[in-house]
Amino acid sequence: MAVSIDPQESNMHLVAVGNNEVFAEGSVAGTLAQVAGLAVDTSDNLNMFSGLQKAFIVNGTNFKIVDFSNTKLTVNALTTAPTRGSTVTQLTSGATMIVDFVNTAKTKIYGFTTSGTFVTTGGYTLSGGGMDPTTEVPSAVDEASTAPHGYDWTVYPGGASGSLPAKAYLGCWYRGRAVISGNPNDPHQWYMSRQLHPFDFAYVAGDAQSPVAGTNASAGKVGDIVRALIPFHDDFMIFGCASSMHYLQGDPAVGGELHSVDDFSGIFGAHSWCFDKKGDLYVFGADGLSRIRKGTMFLENLSTLSLPTLVKDEAANPETHRITLGYDFGRDAVQICITLLSDGSNSDYYFDIKGMGFFPETYPNECGVYSQLYYPSNVAANSDLLYGCKDGYIRKFDDSKKDDDIGASDQLISSNVLMPIRDLDEEDGDGKGRMNSLTLETSGGGSGGTFTDTDGVTLDVHVGDNAETLVEKVRDGDTPIITRTYSGPGRQKRLRDKASGKWLGIVLKNSTVSESWSLSKLSINSKLAGRIK
Repeated sequence: MAVSIDPQESNMHLVAVGNNEVFAEGSVAGTLAQVAGLAVDTSDNLNMFSGLQKAFIVNGTNFKIVDFSNTKLTVNALTTAPTRGSTVTQLTSGATMIVDFVNTAKTKIYGFTTSGTFVTTGGYTLSGGGMDPTTEVPSAVDEASTAPHGYDWTVYPGGASGSLPAKAYLGCWYRGRAVISGNPNDPHQWYMSRQLHPFDFAYVAGDAQSPVAGTNASAGKVGDIVRALIPFHDDFMIFGCASSMHYLQGDPAVGGELHSVDDFSGIFGAHSWCFDKKGDLYVFGADGLSRIRKGTMFLENLSTLSLPTLVKDEAANPETHRITLGYDFGRDAVQICITLLSDGSNSDYYFDIKGMGFFPETYPNECGVYSQLYYPSNVAANSDLLYGCKDGYIRKFDDSKKDDDIGASDQLISSNVLMPIRDLDEEDGDGKGRMNSLTLETSGGGSGGTFTDTDGVTLDVHVGDNAETLVEKVRDGDTPIITRTYSGPGRQKRLRDKASGKWLGIVLKNSTVSESWSLSKLSINSKLAGRIK
């Protein structure tokens, strides 16, 4: 038996929203163009998700779609729209399409072209799918190749598809269903469309694929204010709430149940979560950064040990701040960005998953992060963790650059690290020690070699009678007892200046335009030096 296979190329497209406008990547990779006909309000909360080769936008009373797969036929207003999933055929041209959506006015038919090409030639009428009349000729044809098409997300016309909520701010795709929540007038409620039919929200009892909501499912509403919808693969959907977390197990139309993840720790906001490459979920909530490993529902806190006062110190308010999480596949790290919405000022953390370490960062206000998305582009060079920023630019980290791009100009990067502090007399709590010498090896190969060489780095030496005093000196910018600047790669000349005390701290830093630095090795020679007086 011969089998005919028509392979279809999988294409990824980036969609971005800014300044009340929607932009999408078309046939030219890396280039975004405005999608006509879509009006959104970026001064209000907005959420996007993908499904069925479409981007769905949930923005208060604005429900929009960016469609990448369908052909659009413009016709005079129909009396009866063709049934979704039916075939519409054009006379003479022989073109056919599987109908996907018809707008409320019944003047636009969207569908997947299965054969031929639709035309606007007089007498080439459309029929099929119960549409009426059958004398209409398209006045305009927008092929799928001209996509994306932008249009309002409404229910399918005809009066049998229910209605979308009057207002919502959250959305996701789960088990083939469009899921909506975040209605301010009903904050515990959630809504799911019919499976693979995002234009039908009319509940039908006894139908396993029926649209469903908290009010007509045995699972019921969520017992807390919903702040985030997180599809945890096809097994669970997590409701991140103001002060708790819950999950829906299975499909609510066929016995799916609602359970608790945690009754005391909620999620900060709609974008305060991400998945890593293993499928583990990371969330930022009242306890800081936590993780739920794939296949479990145990909330494991990751920040309490290293940063026990993280939430208190940041003092972020959901009404004035946005906290976003993004997973960096190349670096195997979670990026936590805490941004003040009014001016873009920010406090950020790079969480290294392998080392379980937090690295604080601050970006220029222009680069304050409002959104994060890992984009697996068809063009490898464009695949990266992308950041939607305060000034409207989309940015990414570039290892080859040494300054931050703030739009019209660049801004130097001021970097510093406090090396692990050292007790110079570990045997005696009242004993102190003395650093006799120090040797620094910066990264890079020989002069003219192929390895990337470090730029200059400044080394500061601090001492203290106790660890907290030492760290406070560094944090407050006290004058170091020794400072030395090194340039170039490789083993540097040994520092023979002496420093005595109980605790020793070494700071490495650089605040020079167009410079970066890297450390290979730091060696310290010390000996005991009596008791603390």
